Amino acid sequence: MSLLLLINLQSLSNYMADPEINTFVVSDSEAGSRLDKLLSQRYQGQQSRSYFQKLIRNELVLLNGRPVKKQVRPESGDEVEVEFALTPEVNLHPENLPLEVLYEDDHLIIINKSAGMVVHPAPGNWTGTFVNALLYHCGDSFQAEASLRPGIVHRLDKNTSGCLVAAKNLHVQQRLVELFSLRKIYKEYIAVCVGNPGDGTVDVPIGRHPVHRKQMAVIESGGRHAVTHYSTLAHKDRLSVVKLVLETGRTHQIRVHLRHRGMPILGDCVYGTEAMNRQYSASRQMLHAYRLRFMHPITGEKLDVMAPIPVDMRLQIARVSDLLSL
Repeated sequence: MSLLLLINLQSLSNYMADPEINTFVVSDSEAGSRLDKLLSQRYQGQQSRSYFQKLIRNELVLLNGRPVKKQVRPESGDEVEVEFALTPEVNLHPENLPLEVLYEDDHLIIINKSAGMVVHPAPGNWTGTFVNALLYHCGDSFQAEASLRPGIVHRLDKNTSGCLVAAKNLHVQQRLVELFSLRKIYKEYIAVCVGNPGDGTVDVPIGRHPVHRKQMAVIESGGRHAVTHYSTLAHKDRLSVVKLVLETGRTHQIRVHLRHRGMPILGDCVYGTEAMNRQYSASRQMLHAYRLRFMHPITGEKLDVMAPIPVDMRLQIARVSDLLSL
C-alpha cells in the first residue's frame, strides 16, 4: 500500500466544520431496504442517494454503532447514526508522530494513546491523528481498507488516554470488529471521579441527547443497551479512584453513566462539574483505558495488555491515595 492514502471526497468549499448528527431506529416499514436507499427515502428532498453512499463509504453512517456497506439491509429496531458531514478532499498523509507501542505483530498493534490525540480524521481534525501516525509507523506493510478510518476497530475520546488496538489488514479488522461486537474483548478503565460511587453496576440505555446533539445522555426510551461495572479503589475528601469494566461500548458510556450516578469524572468539560475541574486544575477528563484482554484473532494467543497511566492523571490519583499500585 502506498504511503499516501488518497481519499476522494467533496471539495473544501463544501466543508461543514460542525456536522449534524442524527440517530433513528429503523421502522418495520423500512426494514429490509438497502441502507443507502433507506436513507435517501427517509431524508427525501434533503440529500441524494449518492450523497449517502459517500457517507457510508467514509464510515460516517453507523449501524448499531458499527460502519457497514451500502448494500446492507437493516432490520426493524436497528439503530442508525448519520453524520451529515460534507467533508473536504483529503490526502491522508502518513505523519511521523510519537506512538507508545504496547504490543505489535504482523496483524495488529496496541498503543497507549495519549490524551489530546484524535483517533481518526474528522471535521476539525484532518491531521495529527492516530491514523496518520499508523500509516507512517506501518509503512508499506499496512493493508487496511482505504477510508478515513483504516484499521480502526474501536475509539477512545480525544481526551481519554490508554489502550487502543488497530488492525494492519482488512481481514484482521473484520475479526476484531466481530470480537468487539460479541463482547469477547475485556475492557478495563481507571477514572478519578467526584464523589464516592462505591461498588455496583449501571445498566441504563444511552442515546443522543435530545437537545445537545453532540452529547450523549441516559435515554430510557429508544436508547441503546449499556452496562458499566464499577468498583471504588480509593476515596478521600471529594474524590475517588474507580475501576470500571465495560460490557458494552457506547459513545461516552463511562462519562454518561458516572454522571447519571451523580459522580462525574474529574476534568470532564462536558459532563463534569466546572467548579471542581477548576479547583483541582483538571484540564481533561481523568479517564484512562487501562487494560485490554482478548484472544488474538489469528494466532489464538491470549493477549493481556495494560497501559501505564499518564503523569497528569497520576498526580490526581495521588490526591486520593499514594498506596495504589496501578
